Amino acid sequence: MKTKYLRAAILFFGTFAPALTQAQQTQQPDSIDLFLRQRMQAQHIPALQLAVIRQGKIVKLNSYGTANLENSIPATDQSIFSINSITKAFTGVAIMQLAEEGKLKINDPISLYIDSLPVSWQKITLKQVLTHTSGLPDILDPNEQILENANENLAWKKVRTLPLEFKTGDQFSYNQTGYVILGKIITKLSGVHFTKFIEDRQFKVADMPLTRFGDSFDVIQHSAGAYTMVKFVGGKPVRGNSPGTAYIQFPVFFRTAAGILSTAKDMANWIIALKDGQLLKQKASLETLWGPAILNNGKIGGFNQLTNGYALGWPTVSRAEHPAVGPVGGGRSALFVYRKDDLSIVVLTNLMGANPDRFIDEIAAYYIPEMHQSNGFGLAPAIRKLRAELLKQGFDQSAAIAARLKKKDPSFNLNEDDLNGWAYQLLSEKEIAKALSIFRLNVKLYPESANAYDSLGEILEITGNDQEALLNYKKSLSLNPENKNAVQHIKALSGS
Repeated sequence: MKTKYLRAAILFFGTFAPALTQAQQTQQPDSIDLFLRQRMQAQHIPALQLAVIRQGKIVKLNSYGTANLENSIPATDQSIFSINSITKAFTGVAIMQLAEEGKLKINDPISLYIDSLPVSWQKITLKQVLTHTSGLPDILDPNEQILENANENLAWKKVRTLPLEFKTGDQFSYNQTGYVILGKIITKLSGVHFTKFIEDRQFKVADMPLTRFGDSFDVIQHSAGAYTMVKFVGGKPVRGNSPGTAYIQFPVFFRTAAGILSTAKDMANWIIALKDGQLLKQKASLETLWGPAILNNGKIGGFNQLTNGYALGWPTVSRAEHPAVGPVGGGRSALFVYRKDDLSIVVLTNLMGANPDRFIDEIAAYYIPEMHQSNGFGLAPAIRKLRAELLKQGFDQSAAIAARLKKKDPSFNLNEDDLNGWAYQLLSEKEIAKALSIFRLNVKLYPESANAYDSLGEILEITGNDQEALLNYKKSLSLNPENKNAVQHIKALSGS
């Protein structure tokens, strides 16, 4: 089972073509432009901005598609996009600026700066708050709405009555309460509201003239707006065939967590300023900013297999090859700084669920060819070894080849999640037959896995093999009676 966005992108491929401005049409498109336009079409992304930075300079800057669908306004380099939770990276920089000034220490308890905290909160440190390892209760409710109808005083009062969600430092759990606390601390120690501190110390210093705080309820010139493929029918989310308007609200007190709007060029200038010492004066500060938190068990924790760690407001991509720090926001914007490669990439879109972090590595591959997915980049070592043999001998031999590799090297092990992820990657690349072969291999290797059967059911359904898909969904449900995805597909395929 995979996220609904990937599967829907395949089902609806080709139904939406982003418009090109005259300026966009007169530019000679390169391979990156072609790749992005294909991606936009596949995912129904109305508008996208790209900036690529190498050796302290912007080497590519472009805009694609339509910033405002209602009025057919094309995207330009002046179009302003919400960056949502990438705002947290600015908050991390602000905290480090105060640390450089000696006004705080990262490992200080938050109770040193905020009064009237519950006893269970008082030993939680700034670092634990920044890295989402605090265990604090969330100021968002289960529907991701701010408590008490977003009333600042009532929400702050309410969240302090709630228990910790886990022992501090035991796990990573994305949390907005901590960033509200950080806003209070920045305001207290800087002597100005945190929004002004960030504007003065980052926007102005880094030459970001179009960057500002705001949301859908502010009038923002050149705004690219927000769109979503999800509509609510009868109170339930349903994926549609075309983008619809979305509205997002970030109250002022919440804007250390989300609420900055910017352009790819401004964001590129910010990265350049951060890396060359304009924002943080000490090299050690940048290392601290970008160092992932270590949990009580000695491991790191993050969102997923890609952004698998979290530093001071910055998700991290911790891997042996081409590691990065990679802030993401709202499922619509991403920036990756490839720390060992002198390469940074900014991708801003106006579609919630576009998830550019999933294809930003492929953009990087146009500058670092070994990073192309077609070369096996990002795959686990065992998957790479299997892939190399399958390319030689054929994907229809996957089970036999996997068995031979295991016999030759008893330590050879194909992880279920790695196989499943690779199969979905092949599916996203329209390599349907190859993907089907890997999904079948996963079921063969993990016959007791409900998820393996569920995933096989999905690709069989996509390819029109409804009866076999139905059998696999039923098998998945028998292994995991709580599998709601299987229940939904069984009903749909059974006509009941």
